[in-house]
Amino acid sequence: MTVAKNIRIHIVDDDEAFRDSLLWLLESHDYSIDCHDSAEGFLHSYRPAQGTGCLILDIRMPGMSGLELYDELQARGNTWPVIFITGHGDVPMAVQAVKRGAHDFLEKPFNQEALLAAVDSALASAANQAQSAQEAGQCEARLATLTTREREVLERVIEGKMNKIIADDLGISIKTVEAHRGKMMDKMGVRSIADLVQTVVAYRQQKGRGI
Repeated sequence: MTVAKNIRIHIVDDDEAFRDSLLWLLESHDYSIDCHDSAEGFLHSYRPAQGTGCLILDIRMPGMSGLELYDELQARGNTWPVIFITGHGDVPMAVQAVKRGAHDFLEKPFNQEALLAAVDSALASAANQAQSAQEAGQCEARLATLTTREREVLERVIEGKMNKIIADDLGISIKTVEAHRGKMMDKMGVRSIADLVQTVVAYRQQKGRGI
């Protein structure tokens, strides 16, 4: 997948031979890889602003387990897709992790095709997240340029109120509402109310809060 080429895959596994085999396989498909022999080692090098990626994570390791690392990353707000690598006895734990938001799990032994399919799916998800985050950032920057009155008009437009109702709500004329509405939509970079609603709703969903 083309999308995968610009996103790093982080392998976290205490088994050196297994890490090396994954590294060889994925690099042979032109992916960019970082390897870590422990969850603690990964966290030591982890930087929130280091870009987008996905994790291939052994669910059971000495010290901090893969599940504990996953929980820690979630607590830090990291949303990278995670593929858990499990042994047979760890499948129930992996299923629970998927229910809590992990992307997928693979049970050893697995074939190359299964791994590559899981990685492609995870990287597509990571790319979508990156695109959504970029669009949310753009929306946030545009919202910051609105005046207080333009924000008031924005909220009422999103609620589906007509200009006359907005004018009554704000105690201003319909022409003034139309003027604020036009400037607000120009600043937001949208041409229709449908685009405005979609843009702001997507932003709020991404941020998990109101503007």
